Amino acid sequence: MSLLTIQTKTPFHISAKPEKQELVDEYKGKTLNAIRTPAVVIDRALFAKNCALMHENAKQWGATFRAHVKSHKTSEGIRLQLVSTADQTSAIVVSTVMEACEIIRDGLVADGTVKDILYGLPVALNKVQDLSSLWEEIAAFDAHLRILIDHPDQVKFLEAFERSRANPRRWSVFIKVDCGHKRAGLEPTSPLFESLLMTVFSSPVISVYGFYTHGGHSYSSISLPEATGYLSREIEAVNTAAGLALSILAGTPNTAPRNEPFVLAIGATPTAHAATAETRAQLEFRLNGRLEIHAGNYPLLDLQQLHTGLVDSKRVAQRVLATVISYYPGRGEGGTDEALCDAGTLALSKDIGPYPGFGEVVGKPWRLSRISQEHGVLTQTQAGGAKLYVGEMIQMVGQHACLIMAAYPWYYIVDSDMPSKGDMVEDVWVPWKGW
Repeated sequence: MSLLTIQTKTPFHISAKPEKQELVDEYKGKTLNAIRTPAVVIDRALFAKNCALMHENAKQWGATFRAHVKSHKTSEGIRLQLVSTADQTSAIVVSTVMEACEIIRDGLVADGTVKDILYGLPVALNKVQDLSSLWEEIAAFDAHLRILIDHPDQVKFLEAFERSRANPRRWSVFIKVDCGHKRAGLEPTSPLFESLLMTVFSSPVISVYGFYTHGGHSYSSISLPEATGYLSREIEAVNTAAGLALSILAGTPNTAPRNEPFVLAIGATPTAHAATAETRAQLEFRLNGRLEIHAGNYPLLDLQQLHTGLVDSKRVAQRVLATVISYYPGRGEGGTDEALCDAGTLALSKDIGPYPGFGEVVGKPWRLSRISQEHGVLTQTQAGGAKLYVGEMIQMVGQHACLIMAAYPWYYIVDSDMPSKGDMVEDVWVPWKGW
């Protein structure tokens, strides 16, 4: 088909909230060249394989696994994250109250898929009532809600909230530990950390479940040894925190002994990728609890993850579909060509990484180098390389999948395990929006 031939797309329907079945009925069986751009495409087979590989890593470490669901925010993705060909888990992390609400609404708690929900930000006063209501709702299914704290004032408003109830409860809490990322949490060697422990252990409304850290700065890794170093520091941070907690409890009169070990929660996608049998043998820690690994980006992957050297491009499960809308021969640096596409800031975000630009074109030596709100400029990465053509549809891998996914009202699902239908839409996933 000539690229200059008018391509008829499915008529666009405006809807305040897209309904999954309507979208499936409209798009299932269509090829990607019939999709309006920009669009996000997810390869379900690669997504599932990435989930199985992460489960395998956790097993090799003798650790449980907790899946972060913020990257895609869909029921379909969660089911693949929790039940894989390698193992299964029922523990998740959410980044918004809305995610937890929708997980319950979609029946994942009622059917036993999700049994343990951690709200993954230090708890805010204006979230306590919502979280309390969620806790009561999932308790009927013998599921657990957990929260993060990293400041004594959070304990104070939890205590005030429980005093207003006829039957006060104990909140299941992870203490957030800073392992060097300096985004949230306290360093375990800080006097403030010891003071926080004294506060929580004396509180009638807190039950310390464990210690949680996130090595987000491990994204700068470029090799397995580097990622292993970050992983080691994650373990050291939560292990030190748990050791201090045990010593405080041992020195506190009339404190009942713990029946369960503290959970030592570690992870970010690069450090979770580094949690292999090989690295487990290298890292010898006398653990003050049991290990739990968490990660979120790993089913999708992106340019930031490729730069770590821990995954290759064949494992990237998402890409942005865009259309070339103009072409500029010789306009680029050194006489190279440039092109314009209909995907810009709102399609790929302005997140950057060690790789230059905002996205790489799959299979062609082109990069998305400059972006405006709704369009972007593509540049050749080698002089005399393959050209692009006006009307051509391209696929790009962006810097950060989590932010890219957040821009789209739905995702088109393909499946590379079905070679004859590799570019055909098999399903549509509708993510949850809001906070």
